Amino acid sequence: MFLALLAWACAAPPPGPSPTPAPSTAPATPAPTARAAPPPGVVEASGRRIVAVGDLHADLDAALATLRIAGVVDAGGHWSGGDTILVQTGDTTDRGPDSHGVMAMLRRLQEESAAAGGQVVALLGNHEIMNLRGDWRYVSPEDLAGYGGDAKRQAAFGVDGEDGRWLRTLGVAARVGDTVFVHGGITPRWAEGGVDRLNQQVRAALDDPGKPAVLGEDGPVWYRDYVLQPEEQACPVLTQALTSLGARRMVVGHTTRRDGRVESRCGGALLVIDIGVSAHYGSHLGAIELRQGTDAWADYPEGPVDLPDPT
Repeated sequence: MFLALLAWACAAPPPGPSPTPAPSTAPATPAPTARAAPPPGVVEASGRRIVAVGDLHADLDAALATLRIAGVVDAGGHWSGGDTILVQTGDTTDRGPDSHGVMAMLRRLQEESAAAGGQVVALLGNHEIMNLRGDWRYVSPEDLAGYGGDAKRQAAFGVDGEDGRWLRTLGVAARVGDTVFVHGGITPRWAEGGVDRLNQQVRAALDDPGKPAVLGEDGPVWYRDYVLQPEEQACPVLTQALTSLGARRMVVGHTTRRDGRVESRCGGALLVIDIGVSAHYGSHLGAIELRQGTDAWADYPEGPVDLPDPT
C-alpha cells in the first residue's frame, strides 16, 4: 500500500524537467519585485466554527458545491457562514479550466465574510508558487484560453496583475486557534520561529531567482512525508513540529486521497483534506469543520462524519 501511495502521490514533482510538453510557454524566472509584507499567520478563533477545504484546482463549480456543503455559501455562491473562519489550503490553480474564477471567488468571499464578521484565510500551495515563478507545466489549455492566451495570463499573474497581486498577499501557513493549516506540511526545520517567520521566509523566497530551500521538496508546500511515511516514523516528527508551532493539530492538502475521504493520522493530530474536489481528480466533494475550534468533522454530500481529535 505504501508503495502504491508513493507512486501516485509523486505525480506532481517539485519544479524540474517535465516528462510531457507544457501547454504554454511562460518566462522561466520572474524579475525580482518589491517585497510586500506577508500576512499575519496567527488567527484568533475564539471558539468560532472553522471550515477548511483542500485543493480546488481551477474547478469553480466543484469549489462552490463544496462550500455549499460546508454551509458557508448560499445557492447563489455568496457568503452565508456568519462569523465562520474558512481556510483554503492552496492549489486553486492548474489542471482545471478556471484558475481565475476560483481565485476571484475567494477574493469576493474574503470581502463578504469580513462584512458578516467571518474570515476567509487563503493559503499558497505549490501550484500557485509554480505559476508565480513561471512554471506552467500543469496549466490546462482551457485555463489558458480563459485568460485570453499566454501574454494575458502572464500579465494576470504579474506583480500588477489581478491574480498575481492577490497571491502575493497570501501566506503559506496559518495557525487558527490550536490548529495549523498548510498545503504540504511543516517540518521541525521550518517550524522554528512559528508561522509568521515561515511566511516571511516564503515571501522573500518568491522573489529569489534561485532555488530557495523553503520552496524545495521538504518545504511547506511540497512536503509529503507526514502522509506517506508509516505513522511510527511520521508522528514523532509531526509532534516535534507542532510543539514548535504551539499547536495540537496540523491540517494539510497536497497529497490527494483517491477514495475521496478525509484521512486522519497520528491520533487526529494530522488531517489530510485534499480529497479530490476538482473534476480532474473525480469530483469528490467535501470539507472539514472544527466545531468550537477543536471538535473535527468531515462534511460530505451524504452528511457529516466525526473525526478523531488529538488528546
